[in-house]
Amino acid sequence: MSETRAAKTGKVGSAAKAVVPRAPALTREEVKAFLEREFPQLVDDIGGLTVEDSSADHAVMRLAVASRHLRPGGTVSGPTQFFLADVCAFVAVLVAVGPVALAVTTSATINFLKKPAPTDLIGTARILKRGKRLVVVDCTMHSEGDDEPVAHAVLTYALPQK
Repeated sequence: MSETRAAKTGKVGSAAKAVVPRAPALTREEVKAFLEREFPQLVDDIGGLTVEDSSADHAVMRLAVASRHLRPGGTVSGPTQFFLADVCAFVAVLVAVGPVALAVTTSATINFLKKPAPTDLIGTARILKRGKRLVVVDCTMHSEGDDEPVAHAVLTYALPQK
């Protein structure tokens, strides 16, 4: 490859240029304050959600499971699992791009893999693709004390245009 072409493409030979990791747009504390301000229902009415960990491309959240989250048979309900997946993925988007309250879910697919125990539910969301208009997020959920996933979701968020 010529030096001119390598300078334009950022490639030398067949190796691509190094990718610099992105810094998170919001800290865990800033996400918590944002959610309390913009979505008080998550704190007041539904509650039980905490951001356990976050970085520029992932978020981990805990849902303190209460009796209202259970269905007959003593398991966490499907809507509760979906709720955790959606909020966890939304938090991953916030951490990645900043405080965009109008980022909205445009697509979601969830697979329920096994019966969750009636314990806290942990969601781990990872950004798969971050574009200018859409962010695709992968989210896996498991019951506390069990590393085997109980559900898996892929969600797409549309970012508001300036």
